[in-house]
Amino acid sequence: MSRIAEAFSARECPAFIGFMVAGDPDPDAAVRIALTLIDAGVDILELGIPFSDPGADGPTIERAHERALRAGTTPDRVFGMVRAIRSHSNVPIVLFTYYNPVYRRGVERFFAEAADAGADGVLVVDLPIEEAEPLARPAARTGIDRIFLIAPTTSEERRKRILDAASGFVYLISLEGVTGAREYLPAGIAASIRSLQRLSSLPVAVGFGISKPEHVRALCTAGADAVVVGSAITQVIEEHMGDKEAIVREVHAYVSGLCAARRRDQDAGGCDGEEGRVPG
Repeated sequence: MSRIAEAFSARECPAFIGFMVAGDPDPDAAVRIALTLIDAGVDILELGIPFSDPGADGPTIERAHERALRAGTTPDRVFGMVRAIRSHSNVPIVLFTYYNPVYRRGVERFFAEAADAGADGVLVVDLPIEEAEPLARPAARTGIDRIFLIAPTTSEERRKRILDAASGFVYLISLEGVTGAREYLPAGIAASIRSLQRLSSLPVAVGFGISKPEHVRALCTAGADAVVVGSAITQVIEEHMGDKEAIVREVHAYVSGLCAARRRDQDAGGCDGEEGRVPG
């Protein structure tokens, strides 16, 4: 069983997937922050490979890409960070990237090096399913799961095609637009989750806009298999830029609070608390 499959095995409540841009604010600090996320309760770690034109990301994560690039973060250094994290933890690691770094490195080489470093999954955010076939064989050869995004506007026919190609889990975008923390989750997200679960046995992870404990409880109620938090974590890092001890302390407190919201529901007898219920 893969590390990602183990993360979803026999869970009553959603897994927690935490995202950060690798190398933000610098490669050494980023490893420490990643280990802090794991210590705070993250079940799967998502590392963004810095890119100069992160079109799917909102301004908070865009600025993190810029900081990481200014700090000299390259794919080589990202793979080094994965190795450093893997030496301390067995938590699954998913690389979140745009296609340009994969293409420039060479698809075969990218997947081989990612697997050698200890990565478990790759999500190429700007590569549509119609153009993703070149990744299939390298991913299968290296045992890396291919994670795909599904948007609220994706047709059922296209969803089926994506689900047929995906492994590990599928990432359901909760709203239209780019990444970024939001005040409220959209109505109808529960129906979207159930629709995917009817089409596939793959776990459904919900991301984009999640930033509060009540969001986590709402998605627990809605039946999500995982929740993904990225922009809000990145914002905590940004708010304490220049004080690495404060970054570590505040990131741990914030993520622990989100994970505790999920665990409180579990301690109460399951993932069915009323607070933050998502309509639909």
